[in-house]
Amino acid sequence: MNVQTGDFVLPGDLIGVVEEFIPSDGVYGDDDGDIKSLIVGKVSIDEKNKRVFVIPEAGFPPALKRNTTILGQVTEVKGQKALVKIHGIKGNSRQLQVSFIGSIHISQVQKSYLARLTDVFHIGDIIEAKVTKVMGLDAVDLKTSQKDLGVVKAMCTRCRHYMFQSGRTEVKCPNCGHRERRKLSINYQA
Repeated sequence: MNVQTGDFVLPGDLIGVVEEFIPSDGVYGDDDGDIKSLIVGKVSIDEKNKRVFVIPEAGFPPALKRNTTILGQVTEVKGQKALVKIHGIKGNSRQLQVSFIGSIHISQVQKSYLARLTDVFHIGDIIEAKVTKVMGLDAVDLKTSQKDLGVVKAMCTRCRHYMFQSGRTEVKCPNCGHRERRKLSINYQA
């Protein structure tokens, strides 16, 4: 590759290939085997260990990686997956440097069988989820199968008010009285 230590890169810029380097902080490997920048910064190549990094000018921002717990908002629920706009990392007040879209496959929602994804997630719900895989800016796999993961704030599908928890898997709207089912986190906020 023509990229060298010290080169300035933007998100999505090609840095190398997985046959040449191991992706580290600030980079990701895509399905084609390319290593691309995840952030704005300068390339750093560790020739001895065959690792490549991108170092931001102002220190490392929070990074999405496997087992990171995120906060996001459900933007679409269709068929076998829900799309989530990732707003940040739980417990970290710094914003992510770039915008990520994650997806939760129906098999990763809960430990028991789930017939329809629309029974547990709706557009506008705020969720906590765990990252299982990062493959790019719009390809982050998430799961909510643990008790502390799932919906932390549900929005009524009738009147769009936030709902309070009325059962282990049920929420109720204080405005219109409508009841709905969700995959609730033990951290649900009224």
